[in-house]
Amino acid sequence: MILRAGVVLPISGAPIPNGAVAVSGNTITAVGSFEEIRAAHGGEVIDLGERALMPGLVTAHCHLDYTMMRRSIQPQRSFTEWIRRINALKRSLGAEDYRAAIVKGLAELQHWGTTTVANIESFPELLTEMPVSPLRTIWFLEMIDVRHRVTTEEVVTGALAFFEKHEAHGGGFGLSPHAPYTASGPLYELVAHAAAELDMPVMTHVAESREEWDMFRNARGELYDFMLRLGRWMHDCHQEHTPLKHLIHYTGFGSRWILAHMNELDDSDFVLLASIPRAERPSIVHCPGSHRYFRHAPFPLAKLVEIGMNVCLGTDSLASTFSLSMFDQMRIMADCEPWLHPADLVAMATLNGARALKMNAGKIEPGALADLIAVPHDPSMRDIHAAVIANREPIPWMMIDGHILSP
Repeated sequence: MILRAGVVLPISGAPIPNGAVAVSGNTITAVGSFEEIRAAHGGEVIDLGERALMPGLVTAHCHLDYTMMRRSIQPQRSFTEWIRRINALKRSLGAEDYRAAIVKGLAELQHWGTTTVANIESFPELLTEMPVSPLRTIWFLEMIDVRHRVTTEEVVTGALAFFEKHEAHGGGFGLSPHAPYTASGPLYELVAHAAAELDMPVMTHVAESREEWDMFRNARGELYDFMLRLGRWMHDCHQEHTPLKHLIHYTGFGSRWILAHMNELDDSDFVLLASIPRAERPSIVHCPGSHRYFRHAPFPLAKLVEIGMNVCLGTDSLASTFSLSMFDQMRIMADCEPWLHPADLVAMATLNGARALKMNAGKIEPGALADLIAVPHDPSMRDIHAAVIANREPIPWMMIDGHILSP
């Protein structure tokens, strides 16, 4: 088929007025002006009007389990207080609550143009009875070895699914040791080995808060005291390591690793990241709404861009942000980083996320996956990328894996 739009945003190239995209199966076969594509390709023409046709948005870090928690936790005095609060809420909910939350969250993501989501799954047993996701979903198994959950047959069956199959309706499976303060060094070593053997992506939270920094760098602080009371082995907090150095000590990273947050870094951390060969570097995912909610230190975007890191965007969970719209996340980012060109910001919400997940997507070019959205925009705005970021309307048309989804 041929998709025609007022403007096509390839992301990997310049905008194309009165553009068109040819799709065969689940793959983009050509992109150019409508006249060029129509002359060279047969098939049905779908006219999307004067909207902007662009790659679907990639939400590279999300916790759909907590979709029902929107505005349930007001900003707390500290990051540790927030952990206590969300743990109390989680204890009050059951499997059906979480399953409904995931379905609701997927619908909200679709409503706002996300075609791919990297979701951290805390309750793997939910997947045994989960409806097929309408989105390209990569399910990351959350792994914690501080205060183990009670293991049931359902939990084991759900967890094994992450290792027994590598396809999930066009998505996939990955591993997610939660964070250095909840996942031990030996667990990280085990994950690194398993991920390398099975070619699985890995996502972990690291260097998120100042309290995490104080815990590892100085062996003190509110998070340190909290984890000590939980019985965590704390000897790894006396090495004057930053959280990032603590992590690389056990993992060595690799290009399949995605590091969420990365707010608290010092100069030696940037030197460490820059020393990793580009082909072996992890990606970094920033969650602007969650970052603002916690009032974290400014995200070091400029330094990360300067050393050539792949930085993408996520929503995090509705326990720490108020929207699963990636348009909202881009606008928050634009407010915080006014120097950032709109085209680069849109790339962070599409192409960079796809790169982090090792997907040939997030761009419109021959060979890429046909994951596309049509975005309403204000034609009076001179910069089409800025106009896309400004969109506050639901997405009226979406294609995933070459299939058109109903709104």
